[in-house]
Order: sequence, then structure tokens, then C-alpha cells
Amino acid sequence: MIKGMYEVRWHGRGGQGVITASEILAFSALKEDKYLQSFPDFGPERMGAPVRAYTRIDNKPINVHSQVYEPDAVIVLDPSLLEQINVAEGLKNEGILIVNTNLSKEKVKEITKFQGKIFTIDATKIALETIGKPLANICGVAALSKISGIIQKENLIDSIKEVLGIKFSDKIVKGNIDAANRAYNEVE
Repeated sequence: MIKGMYEVRWHGRGGQGVITASEILAFSALKEDKYLQSFPDFGPERMGAPVRAYTRIDNKPINVHSQVYEPDAVIVLDPSLLEQINVAEGLKNEGILIVNTNLSKEKVKEITKFQGKIFTIDATKIALETIGKPLANICGVAALSKISGIIQKENLIDSIKEVLGIKFSDKIVKGNIDAANRAYNEVE
């Protein structure tokens, strides 16, 4: 059970599924009778351009209608952004930073200067092995689920089936479920 509003900021690049990750997190929260918001923030829409998305989850109606300025969690799907933008900007001191990388937590801390809890996962590797494509977005949602407890894993799996099942083959959906299970177990 969450206490108060839980805000998440996602960082990635166009085509990496940042917006889809935010939507799947929100859809999973909806299955738990929570209130939610999920929305993107991006400049020129082009493949590879930096993209942000936001998710808000609460047990009561959400009346805030702005970007997330002080997130409880930040998920970085593209590790190249660590050197390009301040991904930890506004992140609460007690918040969590989850990064798709094979770098050590210490190196991520050195780069970001974030002093709070840092978690890493080689989500790209997991995605390549399970989906066959370097799409780390579902791994990011699963890692957040495990670390924060904001959503239950079962609801995440159901949301993957429902949301991705509309657009993708059973093989891709199964690969994403496998990726979520691995990420849930492998996040450090």
C-alpha cells in the first residue's frame, strides 16, 4: 500500500518504449484500484531523441496536472543519457534511481552525483536474450515493481499481456513476460 502520491520519471530515447513503460506501470496500478496519470514529455518526435515520461500513482484522486519535478523514482532506460543530462534532477533524497547499465552502482553514483539508493540492471542484455530486441522498457517496470512494491508483479504480467497483446505477436508478448520475470529477479 502506498502512502501519498508516488511519482516516477522515465528517461530514454525515442523508440525505446519509454511511453509504453509509463503506460504499463499505470495500467498495472489501475488493476489495483489506484488512481493514476501517465503522460509523455518530448521535443521533436524522432527516433533516438531524448524522451521523458511520467507516472503518478495514488490511493486517492490526483489533482496535480504538471510534470513531475520531485520524483520518488527515476528509471533510465538509455545509459548514454547519464553523461548527457542530469537524470537525478529533483529526485528525492530517499528516492530510487534505476539504471539500465552494466556499470557498477559506484560508477553510476559518480556520474549522477545522486546520493540515494541506486539500482542497476543490464536490461538491454535481458531484452536481447528474451525478446530478441534491445527494448529495456519492460525490465524497467519490473525492476521498479520489485524495489518499490508500488505494483504487484502479477498485475504487471497481466498488463503486459493486455497492453502488448493488442499490438504484438504472442511470441513478443511472451518474450516481454520472460524479460519482466528476469528483471524482477536480477535487479541489484
